[in-house]
Amino acid sequence: MMDSKPFERPVVVELGHVGKYRQIRSAREAAECLMTAWPLNRGPRHRDALDTCLKVLEGYRSTADARQALIEAAKESEVLVPDDKLPDDKLPDDRLH
Repeated sequence: MMDSKPFERPVVVELGHVGKYRQIRSAREAAECLMTAWPLNRGPRHRDALDTCLKVLEGYRSTADARQALIEAAKESEVLVPDDKLPDDKLPDDRLH
């Protein structure tokens, strides 16, 4: 089975409903989220992020590249939750950090 390629720090996005936060902890989670749960307002950064995540999973790019591409896609789709805007009590209960 392929390694999930964990990120150094999770990326938090707000998908679906206001206040519904999701932590993305790896290139595998990012690829799955970009393919299945991402909002319809997708642009070129979404495509770049998905491509980068898949290349990371294949061993051709770094997890730092995937994390940064995901952040750019999240900004483009206006779903990124900046670290300083996220109260601790709003994170999912399964938070590891």
